[in-house]
Amino acid sequence: MRLDDDQVRRFEDEGYLFLPDVFTAAEVAVMKGELPRIFAQRRPENVRERTGDVVRTAFAVNTYDPTFAALARHPRMVEPVIQLLGGAVYIHQFKINAKAAFDGDQWQWHQDYGTWKNDDDMPDAKAMNVAVFLDDVTEFNGALMFIPRSHRIGVLEAGHDTSTTSYPLWTIDQATIRRLVGEGGLVAPKGKAGSVLLFHGNLVHASPGNLSPFDRTIVYVSLNRVDNAIRRFKRPEWIAHRDFRPIELLPDHCLMTLSRAA
Repeated sequence: MRLDDDQVRRFEDEGYLFLPDVFTAAEVAVMKGELPRIFAQRRPENVRERTGDVVRTAFAVNTYDPTFAALARHPRMVEPVIQLLGGAVYIHQFKINAKAAFDGDQWQWHQDYGTWKNDDDMPDAKAMNVAVFLDDVTEFNGALMFIPRSHRIGVLEAGHDTSTTSYPLWTIDQATIRRLVGEGGLVAPKGKAGSVLLFHGNLVHASPGNLSPFDRTIVYVSLNRVDNAIRRFKRPEWIAHRDFRPIELLPDHCLMTLSRAA
């Protein structure tokens, strides 16, 4: 899957690109069918919310689940990133954020590259995120909020927040967010399950808690250029992967092939 010139320009200008209907309803159903089994497991990769027994994030699912291992190598997800980053990529991080109905907590304002730089010593912002919607994302169930064009500023000063939620994050102070929103505004891309969001590692973003009765499950794959591999290994490998080999793409029909095999 190749982006056209207008899509590349929009990504470079705004720091994100929303692509509807990238994966079919049947492909989404295959992926969603794996979630109850994944979330039921008691393993360190499944980080739970501060309150209750609800999974907040399931890390490294691609390392043990065949369906999500296939998604991690799917051409519709990986090829646009190779195009935008200008080189072969590897998986820096793979996670499923399960912002469960009523219980899904917020994600504070942050830049992902800020964390990758501070925690993993990633040399440059030659990495980005792909978000695959497994549920419809609406104004009610905790849509991502972006500050357009904030990726142009570079890495912002951040503090290490270890108390607001169950997962520590390098977060940006409110005064800076107020200034950036005044300059760039706010957007919250929404759409059907099967949609894809591409966003720059320096784009400032957050998401509110989910008080609605609707789940908001999104797969996030952070892809990094092979020549930009991390140099610090203090975080567990299931958070910051150590396999720097370029992704070898699977055929476009790989998710449905798995479904038929099962």
